[in-house]
Amino acid sequence: MLELLAQTALNATYAASYIALVAVGLVLIFGVMGVVNFAHGELYMLGAYAVVALYADAGFPFFLAAAVGLIFVGIVGIGMERTLFRPLRDNPLGGLVASIGFLLILQSLASVWFGVRMEHIPPSTQQILRFSDSVSLPVQRLYVIVGAVILLTALWLFLKRSRFGWALRASAQDPEAAALQGISINQTARIAMFIGAGLAGVAGALTAPLVRTFPYMGHSVIVTAFIVIIVGGVGSLEGAVLAAVIYAFVHTFVTTFFDGVIADIVGLSLMLLVLIVKPTGMFGTADRA
Repeated sequence: MLELLAQTALNATYAASYIALVAVGLVLIFGVMGVVNFAHGELYMLGAYAVVALYADAGFPFFLAAAVGLIFVGIVGIGMERTLFRPLRDNPLGGLVASIGFLLILQSLASVWFGVRMEHIPPSTQQILRFSDSVSLPVQRLYVIVGAVILLTALWLFLKRSRFGWALRASAQDPEAAALQGISINQTARIAMFIGAGLAGVAGALTAPLVRTFPYMGHSVIVTAFIVIIVGGVGSLEGAVLAAVIYAFVHTFVTTFFDGVIADIVGLSLMLLVLIVKPTGMFGTADRA
């Protein structure tokens, strides 16, 4: 039993890692720009397909393909900010609808370029860390865990220690006051969109060898991300990370000892419970930021 618990905890840590990357990116975009990006799951899908194209098809090294996926999806995010969200800055509902439209466009393009069948690419390494006869961790999953820790730590340092990070936080807390202090709202929006989209893209890139890649893979990811940010508190990066860990552990343990359908029900029940007890989430406030 102890070994089963340990193995399940390792599986949950892997799940929490990529969920946290996606959720933190979504929170950052909402916090700075005030827009709910429903196409965020498709940015995760783009990162996965970047690895399919570069690593599986073109033979690039896996980490180079993942890095290109991060940058490529980040650039797509900048394009979304400029063409979709900036013209609709004063119309949050319009931005939401535009993101849904872009979601459908990305799905269609992926279907045309790669087909609708599921792609299963080989892992970059077959190595497995064995802690006992029944407890192990594939190194490919370790890459996801380590990558999430490094990227989230780098983001925290960027927001806390850099001038651009301070500008992002100021824009999230009070855009009008930030603009009066000379902070460019357009520039902070571009940076937030690049980072937020890039985190979703690299999450998809790192997990591509571990999941089935197909044009509609973003659906389950975006639903999970929304549950996580609601539980953690809309606008709270720390809340998103903690909620990702809580959700991943609850979902993984319930799946292991019961089944996936019950795990989905428990995850939604967790969100409802948090909303009943604290409508703003664990770390959320009544304000947008």
